[in-house]
Amino acid sequence: MSEAAIVRRGNAVEQINAMAPAKAGRGDGRNRRAIETRRKVIAAAREMIAETSAAPTVVAVARRADVSVRSVFQHFGDVESLFVTVLDSALDDLKIPPRTPPGQPLAVRIDAIVHNLAEVFEKVVPLRVAAGQFVGHPALVARAATSRQQLRDAAFDMFESEFAALDEPAREALADAIGAALSLEAWIVLRRRDGMSVERAQAVWRLTLTALLAHGPGVAAAA
Repeated sequence: MSEAAIVRRGNAVEQINAMAPAKAGRGDGRNRRAIETRRKVIAAAREMIAETSAAPTVVAVARRADVSVRSVFQHFGDVESLFVTVLDSALDDLKIPPRTPPGQPLAVRIDAIVHNLAEVFEKVVPLRVAAGQFVGHPALVARAATSRQQLRDAAFDMFESEFAALDEPAREALADAIGAALSLEAWIVLRRRDGMSVERAQAVWRLTLTALLAHGPGVAAAA
């Protein structure tokens, strides 16, 4: 459902998790220490991003994790790779709200998608703001593109009956409008730039989505 939560994860965290039982089972202390160091570094970076909404320096992460700067570079190579791994780790831990059946009344579906997106976006905002320091990074660009497409797919699924009444150009235009209105960037504008409460920002989104589905591109003509 969420633009951020439904992005395609990288495999860095999965590789770490896969290593743990195999390596630990061999009784190899060095590998166990390496795995623990990576976990400590990721945890420290996640905590710092949640606190500051900024990508921390390698020196600061090393100090927080109580490891050497050299160890951080050995495991992640550079700060960009560390950030991507931290992003994937945080997204893997997100709990996605349950899907609302498309057959529910329109107002119920609108409220559900707005509430669910807001719930997830509140957890993702610090990561998205911090990611602004790495504009153009290929891994982040790929994740953003995938997330936008999956948000469109979620909108088509949730409002299937409303989209079905439209022709193809109108469906695409309406999906574009919903994707822009309910994007993570739009949530950041409401919450951080405009200083709205979660409740007020959700109210803005409900009103916007209701208007788009009632009067958006091609909707009036189809009705």
